[in-house]
Amino acid sequence: MTDSSSTPTPQPANLQGRVALITGGSRGLGAAIAQVLGESGMRVVLADVELQRAQDCAALLGERDIEAIAVPLDVADPAQCERAIELAVNKFGRLDALVNNAAVDVTAPLAELSVEDWLRVLHTNLSGPLLMTKFATAQMARQTGGGHVVNIASTASKRAWPNASAYHATKWGLLGLSHALHAELRDQGIRVGAIVAGGMKTPFLLDRFPDIDANNLQDPINVACAVRYMLQQPEGTVVPELTVLPMRETSWP
Repeated sequence: MTDSSSTPTPQPANLQGRVALITGGSRGLGAAIAQVLGESGMRVVLADVELQRAQDCAALLGERDIEAIAVPLDVADPAQCERAIELAVNKFGRLDALVNNAAVDVTAPLAELSVEDWLRVLHTNLSGPLLMTKFATAQMARQTGGGHVVNIASTASKRAWPNASAYHATKWGLLGLSHALHAELRDQGIRVGAIVAGGMKTPFLLDRFPDIDANNLQDPINVACAVRYMLQQPEGTVVPELTVLPMRETSWP
């Protein structure tokens, strides 16, 4: 029997009309996130170093009645990061969610890892999210309703394997940065969380490791749904970290 005096069950936050910017949004997980958020009523900004590919993705979303634009972005460039936020706000008037998804990896032993490759991974995977969050949250703090930052981490932020030192260092750093900013920004009404994603059927893995067993990987749409879940939390609640794994990924945990 239901107690009429009990608190009503909260409903997921309505995302209709809200605005999300997704870095690395032109393919793989980024494109899946754009699709899922767009289907939930959000207006999406695909920010990518591959502008034509992002424009093609935005056009496909448009055919499904999803409002989407593409903007150029190399997250290693502070000026481009600031400009991407400006373009999103100029188009849609506000920014409700930033998804830091863009990432690169260099699979090489330490002895063969060049300084240039180390810096490229560091700037893309760690400095980029910091810069994007800095500029995005400045906008979020000025508008009503605050905002939300979702950082796409990896099981590489929790464990380690050989020949991926740069990737591990940046993903461990991203997870730490995410928790630090959660603590720092919540008083400003800005929620920060990280998705710790297991292996996905995306070009990030499939193009580089052709012998990988795709049956052990998950559909990126499933991880995209986890991003949506974080954004739909009721007011007053935040998910600082969420792990999403393929069922057959036996190496973690």
